[in-house]
Amino acid sequence: MGVRQEIDGGYWRRMNKTHYFISPLIMDNVSLQSCPATNPSMLNVHLVPHTHDDVGWLKTVDQYYYGDRNYIQHAGVQYILDSVIDQLQKDPARRFIYVETAFFYRWWRQQSQDTRRIVTQLVNEGRLEFINGGWCMSDEATTHYSAVIDQMTLGLRFLNDTFGECGRPLVAWHIDPFGHAREHASIFAQMGYDGFFFGRLDYQDKARRMKTKEMEMLWRASESLTPPLADLFTGVLPNGYNPPEGFCWDQSCNDAPIRDDPDLEDYNVDEIVQRFLNAAFYKTNHIIMTMGSDFQYENANLWYKNMDKLIKYVNALQAKGSKVNVLYSTPSCYLQELNLANLTWPLKTDDFFPYADDAHDFWTGYFTSRPALKLYERLSNSRLQTCNQLEVLGGPKSTSGPFGEGDSDTMSKAMGVAQHHDAVSGTEKQHVAYDYARRLATGWAHCEVLVRNSLAVLSGSESPRVFCENLNISVCPLTESSQKFSMNVYNPLGRTVSWPVRLPVNGSLYNVTDSNGKAVDSQVGNYVFMSFKHICNIYDMKSSSLLPLLSVRWFYGLSPHISINSKSILVYVFKFLKVNFDDTTGLLSSLTNLETNQTIRLTQNFYWYNASAGNNKESHQTSGAYIFRPNSSDPFVINKTAEIQTVTVSSTVQEVTQWFSPWVSQVVRLYEGHRELELEWTVGPVPIADGLGKEVITRLDTDIESSDYFYTDSNGREVLERRKDYRPTWDLKQTEPIAGNYYPINSRAYIKDDKHQLTVVTDRSQGASSIYNGSLEIMLHRRLLYDDFRGVGEPLSEPGEFFDGLVARGRLLLALTPPKMAADVHRPLAQGMVLQPLLSFQDGTPLANTKLEFSGLQAALPPAVHLLTLSQWDKDSVLIRLEHQYQAKESETHSQPVTVNLQKLFSTLEVLGASEMSLGANQWKEDMNRLQWNTGTKASLPLSLSAKDPSPWEVTLNPMEIRTFLLRVRQL
Repeated sequence: MGVRQEIDGGYWRRMNKTHYFISPLIMDNVSLQSCPATNPSMLNVHLVPHTHDDVGWLKTVDQYYYGDRNYIQHAGVQYILDSVIDQLQKDPARRFIYVETAFFYRWWRQQSQDTRRIVTQLVNEGRLEFINGGWCMSDEATTHYSAVIDQMTLGLRFLNDTFGECGRPLVAWHIDPFGHAREHASIFAQMGYDGFFFGRLDYQDKARRMKTKEMEMLWRASESLTPPLADLFTGVLPNGYNPPEGFCWDQSCNDAPIRDDPDLEDYNVDEIVQRFLNAAFYKTNHIIMTMGSDFQYENANLWYKNMDKLIKYVNALQAKGSKVNVLYSTPSCYLQELNLANLTWPLKTDDFFPYADDAHDFWTGYFTSRPALKLYERLSNSRLQTCNQLEVLGGPKSTSGPFGEGDSDTMSKAMGVAQHHDAVSGTEKQHVAYDYARRLATGWAHCEVLVRNSLAVLSGSESPRVFCENLNISVCPLTESSQKFSMNVYNPLGRTVSWPVRLPVNGSLYNVTDSNGKAVDSQVGNYVFMSFKHICNIYDMKSSSLLPLLSVRWFYGLSPHISINSKSILVYVFKFLKVNFDDTTGLLSSLTNLETNQTIRLTQNFYWYNASAGNNKESHQTSGAYIFRPNSSDPFVINKTAEIQTVTVSSTVQEVTQWFSPWVSQVVRLYEGHRELELEWTVGPVPIADGLGKEVITRLDTDIESSDYFYTDSNGREVLERRKDYRPTWDLKQTEPIAGNYYPINSRAYIKDDKHQLTVVTDRSQGASSIYNGSLEIMLHRRLLYDDFRGVGEPLSEPGEFFDGLVARGRLLLALTPPKMAADVHRPLAQGMVLQPLLSFQDGTPLANTKLEFSGLQAALPPAVHLLTLSQWDKDSVLIRLEHQYQAKESETHSQPVTVNLQKLFSTLEVLGASEMSLGANQWKEDMNRLQWNTGTKASLPLSLSAKDPSPWEVTLNPMEIRTFLLRVRQL
């Protein structure tokens, strides 16, 4: 155990298990030291006992843990862990892996000291091994990279805190997610994992890989990062995550046990051994066999008793010339053997979307399922980052201050659970979706107290502060009842932003001023959402120094402003954009970028695909929570025209309210000083009285010559090229021309030609495609009448507030640019949509001694740099992640190395020491020592060369690089 040297020459205190991580300067992970011996002259079959424990799906997290409501699904995680620990003690050869830290954390807290000692010994001996280690096994299609990193850090920190280096997972394990994102592989590689195993990939891709023995490969998961920084060995498990057919010995299984008494009539050892020997087909003389499945090992004796016999009888045949050696093992031990084989592995550079398990069964519906939950999760992520930042900046009084005890932990754990592949994905039962939302609400309630305390410290005002949770439907009791109020705007981004604010107010006699008493351009008038209200629109937030990071600024109302309403003006122009509407149809007709003098034809409308009811002659597959399967390639248009209900023209905003049907409407907005067009859509309740399930899309049709190519982001970071009816890895036989061309977008998608690029930035994860040349469609909402037979057992038909169907509302931001300038627009737009300013309100005007402005940074960060993480780690240290948010060669201006001085970042913190860590914050960066792999080809250089740090305190970020530091700090 070593001491840690800081870059200023000081020393970290000596660490042990009572602290947050152990930094061995000495040895490899204990799990690898205890790997069982293999036989190099034989085929070694690695049996991996495991359980897959969904952190909510058919039952809630609590119900799964306790074994409640077993009439829904028999599952009780606490009994699984009890039983496994008991069985591991009976034979030192036995192994077990565990994945979901959210469950293990709960179980561990309930154990006696004696049990904890036993478990710690099992971990130290490598017999109980933690794999993956995140709070959950996250979804890969609908999650944002920042939330994925957070939930991984949460789980890894607990394991390191509890078990030290022996508890550090070496392998990523995503056996159940429905398709796999390249950014996830990049994240795992940067966290120090040696390999990644998963269970699901497209049935055509799998068939090809089995034939060519390419089920294992090296995944090069970034075009910008220098290899092997984002290289990750990746393997497809042979049986998904189930045991081979006939070898399931759980109490939930029906396979025959091994009957090894020769005096009994139904002796079956020879039959089972022979069947097992026929199951091998991988590239090396090592095969991995997953021995377990969903919530198995509640009675671990059944599994281990039969596996003991299987090992015994198969290995006994070696005396008769058999070349098969069966052993208990773990994924990391298996991976070590593959690495020692020193073979050449195929290289993969794209991703594993979309996923289909049969010709008409594309799992592309969940990209959009439960759109309201997807938005709530995204907004909760923004609130968590704000909560974490204010905990740091406000100091100790943030968690225990004038408004009581607050914390960020509850929200962190709720967000960790929400990343699960049956949570934000929208593939859970309805009562479980309610539980996920409840957890997020509870987490924010804890954070609200912390935020109130912190803002009281930073502003010097302990006046009551409220948060308006229902501004999306124009409801805020304080602003609607008070004639004079102040608004606090907290910006969690490390750069200035211009952010529109819309508030319901009491009457129309309002004026808005900033913290210096200067008038802020605003508008007060009637606006139609669900009802008529007076709305105060505050758009110009750019006076004086804008809103630097974490700044606080108050606005309050005094006197009148008037809006202009007209239905005859159908051309809208501000400094950067011009928008035209068709006089006849009321639809958008063109978009012009006035800076670059570019105009494209742009028509936008709403459509719905008729969801399959399973009565198609080609397949009985239905559309459901997972599966998207339209009955036809041609969607139904909701209305060929849009009724223009309201037109508003002012110096701050120009907007058009379009009505398409009783359940579809939209507001088109153009803001003064903004380079994007906003489309705020409202869809629902989706009607089903006609007996038809509906998949609702909006489609943008342009004259851009996109030639069947379009582009989508990967978990909100790097962008991947897509092509209609094409896969880079294999020759696709397209069987579903719509669903088979849908991809997940987490923050943006675009189409382009040589001169024009149209980028769409979204406020949540959604499904998108380009079916026609120059077209981009985004699925907004789904309401279905049938289950899709993937386990959830109920149709996706969310009841909504009044049980007549869910109403979903959201925003799309459209930007038209030349392709070479596009990233400079859509990168900041996407980050601004993810990390939105937090509004809070106080009745009356601020007291005389109130500090009206505050910035937590000494200066705004460079445009290419994003403050990804700022959170309290322990009493004297904070965790910080700085991210270069541009890809190599993506921007002529910003795709260059950028240097940041760690000591000159914060206005309220003195940085005394810093040490760099892995992305998961569970290893010192200098101690990362990953396995290296051979692809047989020279590693292609990234598009930009890496730059080194100019000095100990100055850190350089290269394109797409994230650097993680533990800072020892003192409050100023």
